[in-house]
Amino acid sequence: MAQYVYGKNVVMQMLKNQSEIQQLYLLEKSNQKEIEELARKNQVMIQYVNRNRLDTLVKTSKHQGIVAQIKEYRTYSLDEILNAIPSGKQPLLVMLDGLEDPHNLGAILRTCDCVGVDGVIIGKHRSVSLNATVAKVSTGAIDTVKVAQVTNLTQTLKELKEKGFWVCGADGYEAQDYRAIDYNVPLVLVVGSEGFGISRLVKKECDYCVSIPMVGTVSSLNASIATAVLLYQVYSQRFPFK
Repeated sequence: MAQYVYGKNVVMQMLKNQSEIQQLYLLEKSNQKEIEELARKNQVMIQYVNRNRLDTLVKTSKHQGIVAQIKEYRTYSLDEILNAIPSGKQPLLVMLDGLEDPHNLGAILRTCDCVGVDGVIIGKHRSVSLNATVAKVSTGAIDTVKVAQVTNLTQTLKELKEKGFWVCGADGYEAQDYRAIDYNVPLVLVVGSEGFGISRLVKKECDYCVSIPMVGTVSSLNASIATAVLLYQVYSQRFPFK
């Protein structure tokens, strides 16, 4: 099944990385010389179409006149993710429990790429999947961060704990300050949905929960921003500034 990505930065990055693009659609009479040159260099077929065709392909008008058709977004098994972790590296995984907003998933993948997360785990049901919006927001990280779709998040956490992982939940109830935790262990960071947080069964598998202090009038952070704060805390502990 064909998938589409759109936007100049996303498609440009794919072409520079020589990612497989089946077909490139450009808005007719538009000036996209750099994109065109890269596409021809990579032997990608270009088709010039009107704006209505582009809108129909990606179901949005925010494509900047550039749409690329690619194969279905690849997901990985949990074993594939674990086996790809370099020897000697302290493992770091992110699990998203019920996340529904593709913009949040795209932003989280982008941060995961920045801090060297080894893989992201999402559920097959009641969760956002990899799509064109995720790809656009991730600015290429959808191709560099391995994503696993699993049927049962709770069972997956049990399996990871048996392999030596600690599970840290991002939750405001009965939680410790996120700065007080030692993250220099094989770690799974669990982030809940935008409206309901971490589900009860998944939270039971968390070894501890952390919260981010809030001193203003806003009671919570966007899921992707909270994930970024926590991941950079992990990064700063593992790779302190010298």
